[in-house]
Amino acid sequence: MKCSVSLHCTGLLLLLNSFIFPLSAGQVADWQIRELPVKASLRSSAATAKSLWVAGTKNRVYISKNNGKTWSDISPKLARQHDFRDIAVLNETTAIIMSAGEGSQSKLLITRDQGKSWQLLRENRHEKGFYDSIAFIDEQTGFLLGDPVGGHFVIEHTRDQGKSWQRIDPTRLPAIQENEIAFAASGNTLIAAGTKDIWFATGGLSAFAYHSNDLGASWQKQPLPLHQTTKTAGPYALAVNNKNQLFALGGDYLKRGGAYRNIAALKQGQWQSLDSGQNGLRTAMNCIKNICLATGKLSTDISYDHGQSWQQFSRQGFYTLAGNGRTILAAGAEGKVAIFTPDNFTNKKASKTAAKPSY
Repeated sequence: MKCSVSLHCTGLLLLLNSFIFPLSAGQVADWQIRELPVKASLRSSAATAKSLWVAGTKNRVYISKNNGKTWSDISPKLARQHDFRDIAVLNETTAIIMSAGEGSQSKLLITRDQGKSWQLLRENRHEKGFYDSIAFIDEQTGFLLGDPVGGHFVIEHTRDQGKSWQRIDPTRLPAIQENEIAFAASGNTLIAAGTKDIWFATGGLSAFAYHSNDLGASWQKQPLPLHQTTKTAGPYALAVNNKNQLFALGGDYLKRGGAYRNIAALKQGQWQSLDSGQNGLRTAMNCIKNICLATGKLSTDISYDHGQSWQQFSRQGFYTLAGNGRTILAAGAEGKVAIFTPDNFTNKKASKTAAKPSY
């Protein structure tokens, strides 16, 4: 859409934003589940040592400062509805949210005061442009992935915390195939690993991982052994475990519960399909120590060996996951958020031979 959106990002909070929501809670298969008062579709999440963040449709952004027990609405006041598909928390007060959509519906907004005010950083002015994901290496250095414009995916780079962005020369990226697209499903299509490595994944009758080990100066492209038989299939997320090993997750959102190859790992430079149980579309993965969770809207899997093998964990599913080394945050449909604490879980059930949790 070409119309621009008026932003009312002032230093004053909305009255609603000042409320703390003591949410209804329940426990299912070791998830501590809560529901936010606005039934937004939450597809982006982030976790720091002191705060948890989620964002999604209906312009909604929430923060928790007590490990998910209560949440504050810190949504920016926008004249039109936006769908926030990614969030990068740079420090305890500074975060950037990314909205997805055609043309000017794709935006970046920043807060430097933990959501008390928001400012517009960037707006996609190309009518065919579409933001998919953002990732930051440090507080200043970040990357932005967008749908192809001019025959190549758009990769933009900032070195000043998003104040300015430059598109990486598209001729440095490998050529794309027909129908090749990126999915803005969970804020995990583009990730940063280490100090120089950038990865992003694409699907649509294909499945590929793109990699740069020099901050975007050059790129390589490898096929992924994931489900890829339809235009809506392929990788939906990338993730790294505690051993810094890379994983790709995916499937098909039109066949969320299908049995197909949905998790692959990079081993000795080659991508290999894993024994995942093939429990449908997976859009996010997060690990604490040896325990990893992989989730999609319909269910969640667990691994006890750093993501090498998987079994079903819960029939509760989510779009996105984030972790801070102690807690895994999950967020999904209808304003649902959840907390998983591996320490409590492992004390009771941490062995591959343990009985599966009851649902």
